Amino acid sequence: MNTAKQQLIQSWIDKASHDLGAVRILAASAEPVLDVAIYHCQQAAEKAVKAFLVFCDEDVIETHDIPLLIEIATEHVPPA
Repeated sequence: MNTAKQQLIQSWIDKASHDLGAVRILAASAEPVLDVAIYHCQQAAEKAVKAFLVFCDEDVIETHDIPLLIEIATEHVPPA
């Protein structure tokens, strides 16, 4: 795997991790902001799937449609 690809994958993973960090803070505050925490959960999931798609040499499409991204990702996972 080339360095540029590794960096792009790591960038998506880092962004997902930052979203999860925001979730922890928002959900654990004295007055939890759960709607925003849930938004960041969605963002983290989307970015994690996009990291996997880059790993699989898929072009990352500009969408927030997680079911579509997962459908594309499952093409790269052997059947159970």
